[in-house]
Amino acid sequence: MEEILTKRGFLFKSSEIYGGIAGFYDYGHLGTLMKRKLENLWRNYFLNLNENFYEIEPSEIMPEKVFIASGHIKNFVDPIVICKKCGSEFRADHLIEKKTKESAEHLTEEQLTKKIKELKIKCLECGGELGKVKYLNLMFPLTIGSNEKGYLRPETAQGCYVSFKRMFNATRERLPLGLAIIGKAFRNEISPRQGTYRMREFTQAELQIFFDPDQINECENFEDVENYKLKIKFSNNKNAEEISCKKLLDKLPKFYIYYLAKVQQFFLNVLKVNSEKFRLRELGEEEKAFYNKYHFDVEIFSKKFDTFKEVGGVHYRTDHDLKGHEKISGENLHANIEGKKFIPHVLELSFGVDRIFYFLLELSYSNKILKLNPKIAPFTLGIFPLVNKDNLDKKGFELYKELKKKFDCFFDSKGSIGKRYARADEIGIPYCITIDYDSLKDNTVTIRDRDSTEQIRVKISELEKIVKKLIDMEIDFKNVGKTVLTRKKKEGYRL
Repeated sequence: MEEILTKRGFLFKSSEIYGGIAGFYDYGHLGTLMKRKLENLWRNYFLNLNENFYEIEPSEIMPEKVFIASGHIKNFVDPIVICKKCGSEFRADHLIEKKTKESAEHLTEEQLTKKIKELKIKCLECGGELGKVKYLNLMFPLTIGSNEKGYLRPETAQGCYVSFKRMFNATRERLPLGLAIIGKAFRNEISPRQGTYRMREFTQAELQIFFDPDQINECENFEDVENYKLKIKFSNNKNAEEISCKKLLDKLPKFYIYYLAKVQQFFLNVLKVNSEKFRLRELGEEEKAFYNKYHFDVEIFSKKFDTFKEVGGVHYRTDHDLKGHEKISGENLHANIEGKKFIPHVLELSFGVDRIFYFLLELSYSNKILKLNPKIAPFTLGIFPLVNKDNLDKKGFELYKELKKKFDCFFDSKGSIGKRYARADEIGIPYCITIDYDSLKDNTVTIRDRDSTEQIRVKISELEKIVKKLIDMEIDFKNVGKTVLTRKKKEGYRL
């Protein structure tokens, strides 16, 4: 699959003609199309959960004081271990997790060093002995102007916190207030070896919801989800279980549960992730950040890693962020609503776009075919004249130009139709439109379904309406038009 992604233009190592740099990737034309669709699905879904949710776009470079206030200068560190023989660097907790298949994020420097020795873990490069574990700050420092110290942001969230006062006033001082960012973040990961899962430059989609903490057990739309079952692995349980939102009320507040449900519904209903490959995992006290009162990771099962891997999180950060920025900046970040003054609390919905992008590809891959959700497939339609002559190519290209106004389309007239179908399947095109000799007579075309390889014949005048309904899953492919029997189907096997 990864060979296809590189070959066909989904993504590949950045600056690869110079050998590339670990942790940096470039998106090609197909990857960019798919990633933008994923981002737009996220944007359209989460910003419509409340009329007071907005997207903003803060700077990616921020002054040092921002990260003193946020705690990143002191606490944004990862455990590093260096080979005594060749000098190769590794994430200590990742080495242990690879060996044990269990999380090691909560272990201290001393515990990590002891565990590496107990497990007899050696250097992955030369087999040499590993030294003591120490911590390394992950931020990228830079100089602003001639002498001001700054950093590339390690997360998008701080942009929401430092913009809160301005945005709260601009949106008429109402809570809850949601500020969303889809943008780049930068982390100087220690020798990343997990492909697009562990990147040094990556895209986050985050929604920071500012609210009155006294109203955390209030949620006007809770009845919409109260009987909805969440798939949760609690910190004290080995396996995940399904539990209704209503039954969770003795463990978690309404406001938090509601957004847990909305996150799960995004993955299962919008992205169409198989529920068996999805779970919400509660982090225990030793794993979660000290400022998070509640912390659930969003996880998808990965074939590559043979385990569930984090792609996002739902974090109740209390007033940690605004309180820290108020202290360091000297600005009053209290809200004043009807005479009540308080520092708003924050519920954070955080997602790694690149991770979701990769796992959607992985989950959809089957026998050289990417069975992508039509809403995120790079091209929605492939437009193919049966042969490149007799005006079929001309009519096909005219149809392509017309459909391109509404859908992302790919035109191809070279080679056999079978090979063109195979190439389309390989890059995940859900529907292929074929212009044949009957098209010249009656203005009809065939639509081929990628997943079933079934073909139907429809009128060109109805094509746009039909494709839109297929993408929105309002109609079943078999009920769209008259089934076409190809030569190979007539002979008893599928094209």
